[in-house]
Amino acid sequence: MKLIAFAAHTAPAEGQKDAISLANDVDPRTVPLEGVSRIDLNFPKFTDGRAFSQAFLLRRRLGFQGEIRATGDVLIDQLVQMQRSGFDVAVLREGVDASAAQRQFDRYKGFYQGDAVHVVPHFAEPASTLGPDAAAYAGELERQHSA
Repeated sequence: MKLIAFAAHTAPAEGQKDAISLANDVDPRTVPLEGVSRIDLNFPKFTDGRAFSQAFLLRRRLGFQGEIRATGDVLIDQLVQMQRSGFDVAVLREGVDASAAQRQFDRYKGFYQGDAVHVVPHFAEPASTLGPDAAAYAGELERQHSA
């Protein structure tokens, strides 16, 4: 996930066709997405999670391939869940250290369940796609079961 400092973020201009900002009470299914490459979804308060649902809906049901940007009251401890919901960019609140935000991603290397971007859960992936450690582990399990 790309992290942007508050000062570096520019909201889409009114009338801009390729970037739009959706209020958190708008159903993304009612918005025409032709020509849109960036959608800003707002978190007015950290306790309001409707933008999570909007992002998931945009990625999974509507197949939106452009940038989904989290704006507003973006908390560091919600960044990983934002990424798993389909966000690929987050605008950090003013004064938030980007290195502290990056540490959230360093804490969690992988997830067992699928998400908005990686739909297939790990248990359903072929061992050969999981990397050398997982492939070796799967091979060892198979060897033990066949013995």
